[in-house]
Amino acid sequence: MERKKHLINREISWLEFNERVLQEAMDKSNPTIERMKFLGIFSSNRDEFFRVRVATLKRMAHIEKMGEEYTESPRKVLAEVLKMVEKQEKDYTATYFDIKEELEKHHIFFLNETQLDRNQGKFVHQFFQNSVRPFLFPIILKSLHNPDRLEDNAIYLAIVLKDSTGIMKEDYAIIRVPTDMISRFLILPAKGNNKYMMFLDDVIRYNMGEIFSPFGFDSFEAYTIKFTRDAELDIDNDISKSFMEQMSDSVKKRQHGVPVRFVYDKNIPPDLLNALLNRLNVTMGDHMRGGGRYHNFKDFMDFPKLGMKNLVNERQKPLNHPLLLPRKSILNAIARRDILLHYPYQSFQYIVDLLREASIDPKVRGIKMTFYRAARDSNVINALINAARNGKDVTVFLEIQARFDEKANIYWTRKLKEEGVTIIKTLPGYKVHAKLLLIRRKEEGQNVYYANISTGNFNESTAKVYSDDSLLTANQEIANEVNMLFHLFESPYTPPRFNHLMVAPYHMRKRLSKLINQEIKNARAGKEAWMVIKINNLVDTRITKKLYQASQAGVKIDLICRGICILVPNIPDLSENIRVIGIVDKYLEHSRVMVFANGGNPKYYLSSADWMIRNFDHRFEVVCPVYDLTLQQELWDILQIQLKDNTKARWINQPNSNQYKTDDNHEKVQAQIEIYNYLKGKTE
Repeated sequence: MERKKHLINREISWLEFNERVLQEAMDKSNPTIERMKFLGIFSSNRDEFFRVRVATLKRMAHIEKMGEEYTESPRKVLAEVLKMVEKQEKDYTATYFDIKEELEKHHIFFLNETQLDRNQGKFVHQFFQNSVRPFLFPIILKSLHNPDRLEDNAIYLAIVLKDSTGIMKEDYAIIRVPTDMISRFLILPAKGNNKYMMFLDDVIRYNMGEIFSPFGFDSFEAYTIKFTRDAELDIDNDISKSFMEQMSDSVKKRQHGVPVRFVYDKNIPPDLLNALLNRLNVTMGDHMRGGGRYHNFKDFMDFPKLGMKNLVNERQKPLNHPLLLPRKSILNAIARRDILLHYPYQSFQYIVDLLREASIDPKVRGIKMTFYRAARDSNVINALINAARNGKDVTVFLEIQARFDEKANIYWTRKLKEEGVTIIKTLPGYKVHAKLLLIRRKEEGQNVYYANISTGNFNESTAKVYSDDSLLTANQEIANEVNMLFHLFESPYTPPRFNHLMVAPYHMRKRLSKLINQEIKNARAGKEAWMVIKINNLVDTRITKKLYQASQAGVKIDLICRGICILVPNIPDLSENIRVIGIVDKYLEHSRVMVFANGGNPKYYLSSADWMIRNFDHRFEVVCPVYDLTLQQELWDILQIQLKDNTKARWINQPNSNQYKTDDNHEKVQAQIEIYNYLKGKTE
């Protein structure tokens, strides 16, 4: 790990984060199928890394440009990135075969197209005819006129077509494996205690004659290929188009971006490989890698459970919140006192129920909401549509620039418009990443506001696997500022004064720096001075240097950072008062929480923002204070549990990178289990 001016390169740090994900796949204390799912997460993460970060590095290297986030030459970083990727790939492959062996010990076997008995062959053939063949559209390679039309990040079978009679000349074809329509895994009929599975790729291989025999071929060899394209969007500046139209066109163009990575079966014949490279416009300058027979392991994220309860995590039933009682008004509960929800330990359904209540409450006049990533089948949006149908004034900001969710968000924007919902226009150049819900209710002739400020998306799917905190409040000072923020989205050039919320891109950076400066001042005055910061990513160099200054002044800093962290702790005379851990476990740690000692009167905050340049300067983000003393204690207790984790926590940016934070002198603490038990205790 190379350091320059005591800052870790962000790409290298990201790869080290993904290595922590891989460690979970390697960890034999995890149930076997859960290990397989972590392989899928690792693979999916790496695909996105190539589509976005490696693509950016390549463009920067091409023009020899260094951005604010970079401390080294892009060419040098790219070389180091590819070296790390190669090493991780070896560990990844070894882990896959280890898990496969473990599955076999539990009588679960993968079969390929050469290993089927007669009855299994009949089953696979029938499945192919009924469920697979309708989605197969083969392309003769020499007839492929527009390779840009091949889909990014999909898997294809590159096929050698032969005729044993010699009548037909050898030819090449490609077929897309339709994993978007059909599961990657076919479960075959069991035999006694043995369970059998087959990759969809091999189902197609087994039935290749059904596709190509009518053309005179009788011998086939199929090899998996996959290419990853540059995923950055080029926005059309045609002023005759709306911004939504420009975004929609750009999403379509993404599928045809420049290839940045090409992976293939290492056993592929050289002639076929050369023909593919020529036809697909892939050059040796693109990152090419010969690998195993199967690719796109992101599909392992949906690996079937096979009814084997002992091979998956025990399902934790979402806990009831003690203040949100069945068949009682949620709005009334919020009016009595602030409430803090913790997903997925407690159910996101409370938010859906809140919206459902607001949609039919005769006193509710309006609902405003921001979305960054909405669920595919969103009950939240359906509740808003129902509110509009009930005559409520519903206003939504739906961020159509959310990377890889643009298509879904464009769909929901159009759907909401059709239902009479007011859509706040997207702000070109600035994303709205704040997670806000505001309900306006007429009580005794006055507008009373109820607000929800969350660290995570209003997405019922991700709320089951992302750990987030969500504040429900009827504090009118905070709620009025949330309302001011919605007005700001509509007119972003006249920012009002916020006394409670910190709002980016206006003054969040300045006010956070002021809080750190206060800790520095208190430390120098001999007062209590410390910080506990939980975020996903620390990338911003200015705020990092401010943390170094705080450490040098004697401020004790505990940093819980799941992903990228450019800060290096424990450097004498620079960061010796900083310790950094990262937790990777069953749930994705996603909440952002900040606590400042403030001379003995701690200040608590929740936020949607990571400490990155884009969050401070190029997005609308919110840091919200938590004033309720009971909720402050709750946040503190949860943070302390995480700091004591000695099972899934790793030391970050230490000489032995990603070393587990073990503690032989104390009992085992696994934070996500302990947090569940802590919150469960509050319901009993």
